[in-house]
Amino acid sequence: MSKKMLVAYYSWSCGNTEKIAEQLAEACGADLERIKTSVPYPEDYDETVAQGQDEVNAGFEPEICLLEHNPADYDVVAVGTPTWWYTMAPAVRTFFSTADLSGKVMVPFMTNGGWPGTVIDDMVEAAAGATAGPALEVQFDSTGGDHQESPQAAVDAWIGQILALLG
Repeated sequence: MSKKMLVAYYSWSCGNTEKIAEQLAEACGADLERIKTSVPYPEDYDETVAQGQDEVNAGFEPEICLLEHNPADYDVVAVGTPTWWYTMAPAVRTFFSTADLSGKVMVPFMTNGGWPGTVIDDMVEAAAGATAGPALEVQFDSTGGDHQESPQAAVDAWIGQILALLG
């Protein structure tokens, strides 16, 4: 019996994390869930960067909108985040603190502009009770744009690992 999968992700500016999430969900026939903050971040990039740094430094967990899909209904939950100050985005930290992933396989993936930090380790640690699945780090250009630097073949190989995991 094949496993049921949810791809949950947070994406703010260029949609880089969303791009990877959509590729994974489509290839695996998984449900897709965008994590959204109840109070949107400012549209101005510099304002959001400053606010994001303050939130990361404080360990702040912003309120997120109610999810359409309940992670408890899935065997495998892939979670994607951009890198915010060398760790996961605060909204993803909120997701981990509010979703019970006990007994699930959590597949972490992250996007970055050249500074991956400790995102994957932080995600694995935050997913209490879950087993870590294959992780992926995708680098985009360092100017905050949407040019993917990591080879697409690496993303495709990771998706192949997830397909094998799903049975």
